[in-house]
Amino acid sequence: MILDNNLTLDGFISVVRGSEKVELSDSARARIKQARAVIERIVDGEQAVYGVNTGFGKFENVQVDRDQLAQLQHNLIVSHAIGLGDPMPTEVVRGMLLLRAQSLALGHSGVRVEVVELLLALLNHRIHPIVPAQGSVGASGDLAPLAHLTLALIGLGEVEYGGQVRPSAEVLAEVGLTPVALQAKEGLALINGTQFMGSLLALAVADARTLLDTANLAAAMTVEAKYGSHRPFQPDVVGLRPHPGAMAVAGELREYLRESQIAPSHLVGDGRVQDAYSLRAVPQVHGASWDTLAYAERVLATEFASVTDNPLIFPETGEVVSGGNFHGQPLAVTIDALKVAVAELGSISERRTEQLLNPSLSGLPAFLTPQGGLNSGFMIAQYTSAALVSENKVLCHPASVDSIPTSANQEDHVSMGAHGARQLRDIVNNVAGVLAIELACAAQGLDFQWERQELTPGVGVDRAWKHIRTLMPTLEGDRYFRPEVLRLRDAVLSGELVAAARGE
Repeated sequence: MILDNNLTLDGFISVVRGSEKVELSDSARARIKQARAVIERIVDGEQAVYGVNTGFGKFENVQVDRDQLAQLQHNLIVSHAIGLGDPMPTEVVRGMLLLRAQSLALGHSGVRVEVVELLLALLNHRIHPIVPAQGSVGASGDLAPLAHLTLALIGLGEVEYGGQVRPSAEVLAEVGLTPVALQAKEGLALINGTQFMGSLLALAVADARTLLDTANLAAAMTVEAKYGSHRPFQPDVVGLRPHPGAMAVAGELREYLRESQIAPSHLVGDGRVQDAYSLRAVPQVHGASWDTLAYAERVLATEFASVTDNPLIFPETGEVVSGGNFHGQPLAVTIDALKVAVAELGSISERRTEQLLNPSLSGLPAFLTPQGGLNSGFMIAQYTSAALVSENKVLCHPASVDSIPTSANQEDHVSMGAHGARQLRDIVNNVAGVLAIELACAAQGLDFQWERQELTPGVGVDRAWKHIRTLMPTLEGDRYFRPEVLRLRDAVLSGELVAAARGE
């Protein structure tokens, strides 16, 4: 990938999860050099400019001598690298490296080209700084996490390389990279930004795309296993309330249910008037999540093309402006909305699982097991699903409505976006588990229906059913099947199951 001003979510994923190599474009190098020239002129002059030759935060009015400017930037990094908690996953750190390089490459931060190139070199060599999870309040940027990221650039701290955690200086030397000695403005430029929460949001948006597609598939499978009606998904019905998400979801359901032999078998004489909301209202419920995800994707695209540094450098005029681009609120409120949207996919999925397991609702054997009593079947799988859904209710509490002053009230409103982003990641993983359980139950329900009438479900449902059976055999009697559900969850998150249902 050539990094310029063209980063997309798909490009982000190809680098962060696919290890695509990245290099700076010539135009990005030119922009970076132009902004750096402004900083060099300030260093040579007498004007006090925040973060270049002054202290930080409450120390903004303390001017620093020219011969101490390098020490000023070094001190900033080592003093701010005070995060706590477990190390963040490798993919989150890779996303931080890429997004920090992207922001700096837009040419309004004033760093040298070699600083950005070293960020990309860490990515390309798969050298991943150890970044603790806790410490960001989501304004002035993700200061503590980004300071830990920057430690590796100056040869301090630890990195993960080749599956081992080692001192960064040792690993850099091993691969032939030289740490940078930070110069004026560079430390500040590296830590003023939203790249911690931005990386988490980007990964969650990518996963939420897959979860939404999988939730639609799971719903279609449950509809078929329950002999539910397809009529609520037709264009004339959904079109009377044409929210884009509802229309898109209904279209996916119709595709998964296409050519079903089950649907015509119960159009007359089965005694049912309408299905439960968790089946009938899938376009409306999943569709609301679709609309929220579409909004999050728009916010993320804007953030990918944004400069989140402070102060900002304007090479055309030589102006240096202190602003609020580092504030995480645009991401924080989006993250909170997406938390709810993703959690609701799990909430309605768990209700569909209940529809399958409860014999008074399903018309199927209790808990989808032969010889109930001797066997418990999927009874406790629903407990797990309910536990995950209830945990999500706690995680969905909006982080962005909280704020706590920092830096002696200089930074008196913060976004808490980093907290929300970490919660969002947990919600995504929980919902993947909830959907895996519904899919396992729906496949078992289809097994029973097939034994009774040998009717083939919709094309997409049939493909998914057969693929699930390669990961998890039919539950003939009680056995230890947690590893199978975990395999199914992995197939959910990877998109493997949706791809199988689509015939890809």
